[in-house]
Amino acid sequence: MTQKVAVLGAGKIGEALLSGMIRGGWSPSRLLVTARRAERAEELRVRYGVDCVTNPEAAQAADTLILTVKPQDMGGLLDELAAHVPADRLVISGAAGIPTTFVEERLTEGTPVVRVMTNTPALVDEGMSVISAGTHAGESHLVRAEEIFGGVGKTLRVPESQQDAATALSGSGPAYFFYLVEAMTDAGILLGLPRDKAHDLIVQAAVGASTMLRDSGEHPVTLRENVTSPGGTTINAIRELENHGVRAAFLAAIEAARDRSRALATGKG
Repeated sequence: MTQKVAVLGAGKIGEALLSGMIRGGWSPSRLLVTARRAERAEELRVRYGVDCVTNPEAAQAADTLILTVKPQDMGGLLDELAAHVPADRLVISGAAGIPTTFVEERLTEGTPVVRVMTNTPALVDEGMSVISAGTHAGESHLVRAEEIFGGVGKTLRVPESQQDAATALSGSGPAYFFYLVEAMTDAGILLGLPRDKAHDLIVQAAVGASTMLRDSGEHPVTLRENVTSPGGTTINAIRELENHGVRAAFLAAIEAARDRSRALATGKG
């Protein structure tokens, strides 16, 4: 690997990418990082052996720039970079709701931009990264993005018009599962189990169920029906979930997340 990659604004996701790339065979000498706080930059330098530079220095030295700042900070970062990014740089935007046109309009004409939405399981190499090409990005740019983000999980290409939906499902998705585990743990406590035991039971059930979904090839309805015996405990629980509108609540919640992603693209705080 001869190309140099810079991660700009390295928070948790940026650090996950750094560590994943190093585990995947990238030499730290090929990786650059920027951070808002000097102590954070020094922490990453010591931990991974990467060079910590300024944003303009990263733009001038790296072949690929990965922008991992928050959506509200993207405009300021691009203003800082604009005079320093040649048109042959690949720019990867990882900010929720920010379209590739927002980035393209602030950089040199013809700069290839790829939009990627990943999620926090990237921290344990189980992320899902959804990849879309901007106006000037070609196959080689998408492949490069897949090589980088493939080090921390799976990748999936979608048209950019589907990115807001992917953000609502996958980018925010882990939070929905954590919320569900929290609620089920509380239920276990209500039924008389100690918190630690309720937690262990639910987490292992979640791990086992997700592994079955991934590896069995079965539809989730089939897997659920396999647990749902006539007149048994599970069907009674499912009835209560339906009576309380849980399915409809999930539909509404994910639609709201999609709408928020769209709002971020318009600069609405």
